[in-house]
Amino acid sequence: MQTAFCLYKFFPFGGLQRDFLRIALACQARGCAVRVYTLEWRGEIPEGFDVVLVPVRALTNQRRYEKFSTWVRNHLARNPADRVVGFNKMPGLDVYFAADPCYEDKAQTLRSPLYRMSGRYRHFAAYEHAVFGAHSRTGILMISPLQKPLFQKYYHTADERFHLLPPGIALDRRAPANAPEIRAAFRREFGLDATDLLLLQIGSGFKTKGLDRSLKALAALPPELAGRCRLIAIGDDDPKPFVAQARALGLADRVSILVGRSDIPRFLLGADLLLHPAYNENTGTVLLEAVVAGLPVLTTAVCGYAHHIGDADAGVVVSEPFEQARLDASLARMLADEPARRHWRANGLSYAERADIYSNAERAADVILRDRQ
Repeated sequence: MQTAFCLYKFFPFGGLQRDFLRIALACQARGCAVRVYTLEWRGEIPEGFDVVLVPVRALTNQRRYEKFSTWVRNHLARNPADRVVGFNKMPGLDVYFAADPCYEDKAQTLRSPLYRMSGRYRHFAAYEHAVFGAHSRTGILMISPLQKPLFQKYYHTADERFHLLPPGIALDRRAPANAPEIRAAFRREFGLDATDLLLLQIGSGFKTKGLDRSLKALAALPPELAGRCRLIAIGDDDPKPFVAQARALGLADRVSILVGRSDIPRFLLGADLLLHPAYNENTGTVLLEAVVAGLPVLTTAVCGYAHHIGDADAGVVVSEPFEQARLDASLARMLADEPARRHWRANGLSYAERADIYSNAERAADVILRDRQ
C-alpha cells in the first residue's frame, strides 16, 4: 500500500513536522510504503522513506505552493498512491491533518477588508476551501476541538468528515526514574543553584508563541524574585527582535535564546516553570510535554491544549481577553509559591499516568488506512 504525505517543509524541531513523522512511521509500521512530497527536508531521512524534493521556485510563497500542488498532482498521476495525506491545506487530499487554525476566521476577524482583496488571501482561502468545503470528500484529522465550529461556520463541513485525535506526546518527554539526577546535572551545566528559578519557553515562531509577553512579565517581577530568575527560549526563529527587547528591558544578562535542539527533555526536567503565553495556538503540544515531565505551566487560554492544564491542575491558564498585567501577576505568584509548584508537579506526573495523551499517531493511522487494508 502506497501512502503519499505532503508538507511544504520538514525540519526536526517543528511541532507539525514531528506529528507528521510519528504518523508516517505509524503507517510504515503497518506495512505502508511512505512517499513524502516536500519543498525542503532538513535532518536525517528515516529508513524506507522515499522523499521527493519538489523542484519548484517562485517569488511568493503562495505562487510556490500553487506550483508545488500542480507538480505533485502531475507526479501522482504517473505514480499513483492509495492515500494522499496533507499536513498543509491544499487540493487533492484524501486526508488532512489540521495542525493550523481556521484561516478564513482569522482573515474575517483579524484582518482589514483590504487584506481580503490580496492575492495571498485568495490563495490561502481557496486552498482551505478545497479541504473543508461542503463539496470536498477530504477526511479531517482534528487535534483541537476549538477549531471545528469555526470551520463549520465558514464551510458547513459535515460532522462525519471530522476525526478528533488525542494528543500525541512522545514518551521520552515523561519524567524518567532518574529525573532528579538529570535535573541536578542540567542545573550544574547551566550554572543554576538551588535558589535560582529557570523559566523555559519552547516553540518555533517566537512572535506567535508570545515571547515578547514573557520578556515583559520577567521584567515586571518584584526585585526579590527577578534577581533569582533566568529565561531560556528555544526555537527556530530570528532571535534579533527579542534580543533587542530583552536589552531594552534590562534583561540581557538573564535571557538566553537558543536554536531548536534535540535534548528538550533535559530542559523540561531542569526548569522550574514553562511559559507559553501564545497569541494563538491550535494545540500547544509543549504544554503537555511539560506536564508529563512534572514542569508547572503558565499559558494562555487560546491554546487548544490549555484545558489539559486545568484538567491536570498542573499550572495556571490566563483567561481571554489577554491582559499583560494578569500574566505578570500570575508569574510572580507562581514563582513565589514553592509548595504550589510542588503540587502542580505531582499533579502533572499523575496525569501522565492516567490520561490518553499519547496515541495521536496510532489513531491517525487508523483513519488514514481505513477501508484500504
